Amino acid sequence: MTTSVERAIPVEAPATSFSARERWVLLVASAWLVIGLQLDAYAHATTPELETFWTPWHGVLYSGIAASGFTLLWIMRSRLPGIPTYRSVLALPNALRIPLAGMAFLLVGGGVDTLWHNIWGIERDMEIFVSPSHEFIILGMVLVAMGPALMLAANPGDRLDLSGALLVGVSTLFAALPMHIYSLHATALGFRHLGSDLDPVPVYSPDSQLVHGYLFSTVLLLVPFLAIGRRWPLPIGLPSILVGLIAVFMHLMFDSERPWWPALTVAAAAFAAEIVLRALNPLVKLGVNGRWVLFGLVTPPFVWGAVLLVGKLETGTTGFNIHMVTGLLTLTAITGVGTVLVARSVHRLAE
Repeated sequence: MTTSVERAIPVEAPATSFSARERWVLLVASAWLVIGLQLDAYAHATTPELETFWTPWHGVLYSGIAASGFTLLWIMRSRLPGIPTYRSVLALPNALRIPLAGMAFLLVGGGVDTLWHNIWGIERDMEIFVSPSHEFIILGMVLVAMGPALMLAANPGDRLDLSGALLVGVSTLFAALPMHIYSLHATALGFRHLGSDLDPVPVYSPDSQLVHGYLFSTVLLLVPFLAIGRRWPLPIGLPSILVGLIAVFMHLMFDSERPWWPALTVAAAAFAAEIVLRALNPLVKLGVNGRWVLFGLVTPPFVWGAVLLVGKLETGTTGFNIHMVTGLLTLTAITGVGTVLVARSVHRLAE
């Protein structure tokens, strides 16, 4: 006597490789989306009296949402059955599931944002950064902008050619920039770069917020390199470009009427740090993870130390006493190491 065992029929796994055309079209759509955010943020920063939802900047932003959504549908069309099911959508590769989740956040946030403004008006100051509809939009934007880099990561190959480096760099830039804008109230790339010269420094003060801004900016600036470095060796110049562009864009959007030295110092310090670290790399007898820990330990105090030094030369003071300066730079080094350890242990890689 024999018995048969009924086995579940597995869902056919979709293709995990993506064409260059698919990656670049999604990059253009996500760039459209993020540029819409930049324009809208700049308009609100320079024209505080904006009191209507119906602005050209919102038009660019919401048409970017539509362009990104239709692009994802176009990419998914050959990877789903004629009638998609819940299981077939879940079986999509992460390079599509993550941007798809981003689109869901964008649609919810965008739909709620219109209603929110009509009922309670336009948010101002800190309200902008806490409004639920805005939080959904920013999160969705970051996830969609990650898509092109994730799609390239799904393809085989352990090196980035010039085209791949450009695509990954731009995709990472547009994924990181909204987070810097959204954290403007707690960033060292925003309005305040030096302390207020109060001695002793009050616990609850703008100086305290600035200390947290240095630490939070350290995390945000390091994470893109850690994400790229888990998949490929970092292309020469990419770290400098990403840090420099973010610093310059933040200055242009929110601080353009003040001197340029903070943004230019961050960009120049990133460039110098990359040159020094690449020159010393062959001399360092450490494994891959050890080199990343050293990267996280050295680069934050180097960059922020340069900002404080140039600030001292430009204004005659760092705005902080010796205890604050040395303690702050030590904290940024600890934060850098912690960021490396967390990011590289989320899914442990072989040496």
